[in-house]
Amino acid sequence: MDKNNKRREALLYHAKPTPGKIQVVPTKKYATQRDLSLAYSPGVAEPCLEIAKDVNNVYKYTAKGNLVAVITNGTAVLGLGDIGPEASKPVMEGKGLLFKIFADIDVFDIEIGTKDIEEFIQTVKNIAPTFGGINLEDIKAPESFEIERRLVEELDIPVMHDDQHGTAIISSAALINALELAEKKAEEVKMVVSGAGSAALACANLYVLLGVKLENILMFNSKGLLTKNNPSLSELQQKYARDIEPISLEEALMGADLFLGLSSGNIMTPKMLLGMAENPIVFAMANPDPEIDYNLAIATRKDVIMATGRSDFPNQVNNVLGFPYIFRGALDVRATKINEAMKMAAVHALAALAKESVPEQVNIAYGATKLVFGREYIIPSPFDPRLITVVAPAVAKAAMDSGVALNPITDWNKYEEELLNRLGNDNKMVRLLTNRAKTDPKRIVFAEADQLDVLKAAQIVSEEGIGFPILLGNKEIILELKEELGFYADVQIIDPKLDEEQERRDRFANALWESRKRNGVSLFDAQKFMRERNYFAAMMVNSGEADGLVSGHSRSYPSVVKPMLQLVGKAPNASLVATTNIMMTGRGPMFLSDTAINVNPTAEDLAKIAVMTAKTAKMFGVDPVVAMISYSNFGSSVNESASKVREAVAYLHKNHPDIVVDGEVQADFALNPEMLTAKFPFSKLAGKKVNILIFPNLESANITYKLLKELNKVGSIGPIMMGMKSPVHIFQLGASVEEMVNMAAVAVIDAQEKSKKTK
Repeated sequence: MDKNNKRREALLYHAKPTPGKIQVVPTKKYATQRDLSLAYSPGVAEPCLEIAKDVNNVYKYTAKGNLVAVITNGTAVLGLGDIGPEASKPVMEGKGLLFKIFADIDVFDIEIGTKDIEEFIQTVKNIAPTFGGINLEDIKAPESFEIERRLVEELDIPVMHDDQHGTAIISSAALINALELAEKKAEEVKMVVSGAGSAALACANLYVLLGVKLENILMFNSKGLLTKNNPSLSELQQKYARDIEPISLEEALMGADLFLGLSSGNIMTPKMLLGMAENPIVFAMANPDPEIDYNLAIATRKDVIMATGRSDFPNQVNNVLGFPYIFRGALDVRATKINEAMKMAAVHALAALAKESVPEQVNIAYGATKLVFGREYIIPSPFDPRLITVVAPAVAKAAMDSGVALNPITDWNKYEEELLNRLGNDNKMVRLLTNRAKTDPKRIVFAEADQLDVLKAAQIVSEEGIGFPILLGNKEIILELKEELGFYADVQIIDPKLDEEQERRDRFANALWESRKRNGVSLFDAQKFMRERNYFAAMMVNSGEADGLVSGHSRSYPSVVKPMLQLVGKAPNASLVATTNIMMTGRGPMFLSDTAINVNPTAEDLAKIAVMTAKTAKMFGVDPVVAMISYSNFGSSVNESASKVREAVAYLHKNHPDIVVDGEVQADFALNPEMLTAKFPFSKLAGKKVNILIFPNLESANITYKLLKELNKVGSIGPIMMGMKSPVHIFQLGASVEEMVNMAAVAVIDAQEKSKKTK
């Protein structure tokens, strides 16, 4: 993307539709005067008095226990430096967003207008009663060390400077596993560090706790090796200063076992890497460019074990693996601090998790057949849903064992269940979709590319590496819009009506005629169809000139479905075509079927739709639990509509016993496991979290998904076509740019899956 357009996109993202990235949302009812009188005066006096009697009651009656302050003075913001507290606010809001989506922790971002250490510390201490924990962020060293040390000592809530400890915790987990794979012992390795800032010092401190000997560490800053005769070093840097003559980084790396880079890009050469010991461990974590490029390092030495800060290479050292879950565990036991024991518990939990079998959801996200512990997988993926149930409890237990937990957990099974319930509060499915698509991008036809929003979606698909768009439509308009959007990528543009496409039109028309001449299609009809974009796009997919297509933004659904069913048709093993919508709800992704094709399906059709939807859910890493929806519960009505649902369930129980499915059941019972279990304990859905709803007809399914989408602002991906021979997916009329991008990602994944089956 052009730099100016990228800048504009970033500014629009933060400005529209509402400035900023976080907001306060009420958690209690407030509809009536009674509600308001309880929320404020006079009812609010009662909890106030209880807290006055015992200050610990603040955790019982307020949000303090799940509220973290992300605090900075803007002196060391990302790679931007000292830009001031106001300019740092977007970053702090972003950190708040990550806390919420990964660990369901609420955040107030606090930007403090002082560089004076004492003023900063006093300000934080004065506002600390509001919060259950404090995450210090983007404060320059060496002041950050003193600020954190003082606040940890003087406050009775968890305090952590994530810039220091986040990278240290994640990379320490990677180090444990890298040492195992390299068959080396921590106390014997020779370590070279490039960078002497807060993150590098925190990493080195944790590595020492893991067994690396201080005398085996050589640390460099931008001026060279840290030595004892350098008066400019801070007290913390002095710890790693050596009493030797200065040597170069290349000399230091000769025979070294471990390189830790937290400095600047491309400072390590292939020659330096070749000089390291057998099975070298290289943590090159400068961003955006590592100290040595990953591909260059792998090409230079096959035995290297490497991690970077980049998401497009294996073994990303990503702080989001740590801070959300560390604070989650600390808050849940009301820890008075985050101590070394808690940090090390997170380290060992992360290291151990990387050795366990990877959930299919994570394999799908990376397009891998199976991620396995090894040189390219030494730390868990940020997509791993187990992180919250592994790291948070480990931290909580360490807090209890080290005596800093004021509210110990007694029922660990219940606690794990509570943590799992927090996982449904974000849009992980979209991240999984796009990440999976990027692993093997496919050629996707955008059949209405002369529509501005469609072209915007194609631009995002191209620039994000989701797929290779083929732009279909009026060529002159597409070129004008591309210029307007700053869409400069060299992508294929096809105008089916131009003379230059005559050969392709004739070829497609002949192929169509040959396939449908006994179904009432004349050659003249076929030639006429080839001037219509959806017919032309379908033939591009049929001929292998594209891997999939998306269409429907500017035309009614039935008018776009018709050519797809006629030209592309059903998959060989499919007896019907159906659709499902993935709804991004607060309880996690929900699949709703059939939302667009089958108006009044039979019992047999409903059973087939359920099977197809279950397979689709598995394709996206979701273990299907299917509720067959009706207005009645388990035989309470003999009406035809309810009866066919019941028949479908009987068919599924007999012929597909591997699928967890039951019904007919009302929607509220299906979505409320406690209510269903109490009333219908015999149901196969009892105690389970339903994630697929099969509706008795198109009317109920379509209305439900659109109501959810508009009234509750629930994100939707779909309708996803199931049972088609090739990947063709149709937008709803007027779909948003985001919805079209997501559908294009679905088309890519569909193409990936179908290509596997043909190999």
